[in-house]
Amino acid sequence: MRLRYTYIVMICCFVSTSYIDAQQTIKTDVLVIGGGASGISAGLQSARLGARTIIAESTPWLGGMITSAGVAAFDGNHNLPSGIWAEFREGLYKVYGGPAKVATGWVSMTQFEPHIGDSIFKAMAANEKKLKVLFKHRFIKILKEKNRVIGAVFTNTPNKTITILAKQTIDATELGDAIAKAGVAYDVGMEAGSITGENVGVEKSNNIIQDITYTAIVKDYGIGKDCTIAKPANYDPREFDGACSDYYFDKSRLKPNVDAKKMLDYGRLPNHKFMLNWPGYGNDIYLNIIEMNDEERERELVKAKQQTYRFIYFIQHQLGFKNIGIADDEYPTADRLPLIPYHREARRIQGVIRFTVNSIAKPFEGDPLYRTGISVGDYPIDHHHRKNPEAPQHLHFYPVPSFNVPLGALIPKTVEGIIAAEKCISVSNIVNGTTRLQPSVLLIGQAAGTLAALSVQANTQARNISVRKVQTALLRSKAYIMPYIDVPVTHPHFAAVQRIGASGILRGTGIPKNWANQTWFYPDSLVNNAALRKDMAAFVSTKNIKEEGWLTQGEAATLISAYTRKQKIETIWKNYGWGSFSPEAPITRLQLAVLIDATMHPFETKPVNHQGFFKSPY
Repeated sequence: MRLRYTYIVMICCFVSTSYIDAQQTIKTDVLVIGGGASGISAGLQSARLGARTIIAESTPWLGGMITSAGVAAFDGNHNLPSGIWAEFREGLYKVYGGPAKVATGWVSMTQFEPHIGDSIFKAMAANEKKLKVLFKHRFIKILKEKNRVIGAVFTNTPNKTITILAKQTIDATELGDAIAKAGVAYDVGMEAGSITGENVGVEKSNNIIQDITYTAIVKDYGIGKDCTIAKPANYDPREFDGACSDYYFDKSRLKPNVDAKKMLDYGRLPNHKFMLNWPGYGNDIYLNIIEMNDEERERELVKAKQQTYRFIYFIQHQLGFKNIGIADDEYPTADRLPLIPYHREARRIQGVIRFTVNSIAKPFEGDPLYRTGISVGDYPIDHHHRKNPEAPQHLHFYPVPSFNVPLGALIPKTVEGIIAAEKCISVSNIVNGTTRLQPSVLLIGQAAGTLAALSVQANTQARNISVRKVQTALLRSKAYIMPYIDVPVTHPHFAAVQRIGASGILRGTGIPKNWANQTWFYPDSLVNNAALRKDMAAFVSTKNIKEEGWLTQGEAATLISAYTRKQKIETIWKNYGWGSFSPEAPITRLQLAVLIDATMHPFETKPVNHQGFFKSPY
């Protein structure tokens, strides 16, 4: 399997290099700047929808934080697999031999070696004829005509620049570098509650971001092996006091709840490897390099690498795991550390809408942004701030249900020709604590690629593409637009339930739940008349719906009688194997959703704007 992926990667690299050497200026439909989690996903989706697409990536790898940064343990969406996220996970299952083979650590149900993830992404890219990947192409600047982005300039050698002209550009960089150079308005750090409307204890805006991490992939080389690295400069084991219960002396620090072995097993990967991405008193570090240039960033990141070296030495020398050393078969770097650091935050655009925690906590109150969903997530709001004493320390795992990200968060307020992806979408700092996780970011990228391709096909700007058109394309790609955990992609009525949910009918119930929040559709439950009256008010007269009790099959037929004949309802009923149509019997939520979707078509006939409100047909 590894040889096959290596062969595909070699072909991909050869084709990309040959293509670049042939010309200095390239024209394409869609340009994706950055081949990280959102970047590869956006590129794949755009190409699959028929747009000529180029991904320009600064490293020799694809996958960004998932692979190049070594965060090879998926957080969230384990029970919401869909779209390119599910496709990638299936690729891991094929390589390793099934789900159980990647459930190796306790932080995640999907853990893997980064180089395997990179090879899977490269194989996926090689299968798309309309997708070209240009490796080792560093982004230099954005090209604009008035208020519209028309492409970008890159360098792949010290004295050679490459111009790529595109009808649509996607910023999938790790820190939002493209949107900044495009002149898009953006935020960095925390916004005050007076700006976002969030009541989470942030009274004044500041530029504080989350801690970053230079992860490491280490390996157990076996009993008797001594892999201890040279003692790093400024090493003091007290720096890691409280990382685990085996080294805990300073009782003013938060008491650890794991011993050294469990700390390592947190990120246990296949083939005797471990991911070192330990929060708290581990290898997190506070560095805000977002507004720095490339040279300044590299100098600052030396500090992050030194932090990780000291943590490795602490594990080897202080905790006694001398047999664990930096893996020699992962990264093509001189120091064997990942290609890039793990950035938890980036610049965040000021978009058509701003997605806040209020819309996650209470999606059916206020602006109905849930109707515009294009990516889903179920991870808690998780902020890493332990290494910055000036940062608020109360934002850890703020309780929310699962959620969907609104399309308007990807579209800048004013600048045309560029779409935001990765972690630079229009969300509040608080919400970034959950939308930043890998599955959500992959799905955000897939939505960005969809939006870009559709805008190219329609020869118009992204903001002019209907929300429903984007959502329809995502549903065809077997991606969630509503986070309904109990009607999965494999369900025969998945698309119907998704469309009805996004129309605001038969609304689900959200539940904050530990590490995997939930939203339930309850397909087998009966239909509450009072709730249905509210949901249907925008579509039909509700005078025939009783104010209390449960809806019957006969009442459901009356409700939609203006759209179809009773005979068609009975035919639908029979075709789906629901038995005999009985007017006096109650109807389930699933049955009503399917009937409404098949007859009234509310999803198609009631388009919405980016705020989620119904509008006139496009």
